[in-house]
Amino acid sequence: MVQKKDKSMDRAEFTDKLQHALAGGLNSAAVAENVQYYREYIDVEIRKGRSEEEVLGSLGDPRLLAKSIIEANKRAGLNEGTNRNYDEETPDNVYGEQEGTGHAVRVPAWLILLILGVLFLLIIGVIFSVISVLAPIIIPVLVVVLLVNFFRGRR
Repeated sequence: MVQKKDKSMDRAEFTDKLQHALAGGLNSAAVAENVQYYREYIDVEIRKGRSEEEVLGSLGDPRLLAKSIIEANKRAGLNEGTNRNYDEETPDNVYGEQEGTGHAVRVPAWLILLILGVLFLLIIGVIFSVISVLAPIIIPVLVVVLLVNFFRGRR
């Protein structure tokens, strides 16, 4: 019987676990981007002369790495995934996409207030512009109407 020494994973198993764990919290594009980054990182480090086991050991547990990536994306406001726990399995949908869901955009309250303020000032500006253009016409017409009414009332 051949005994297995302690279970160390190879790069394929590492990237599979990383992909699976990322699928619980990121969209498919972010998952693919991160997995590709770590595949390339592992390849570069091996070309530098490090062993695969050493590189994977320095990266640590892929689920913990995925949790860190998801948290970093959440803090940066880039989290568009399903927000399941990082170690939950996703049997059917590896990338964590949900059909029919839209992407919500959060706008800070100060930005909304700024936009509303600018719109208010624009509306006031347009109103005063129209009044200033029409004033040379409206004022004489009003004066004539008032004079006509005044003299009609005196008869």
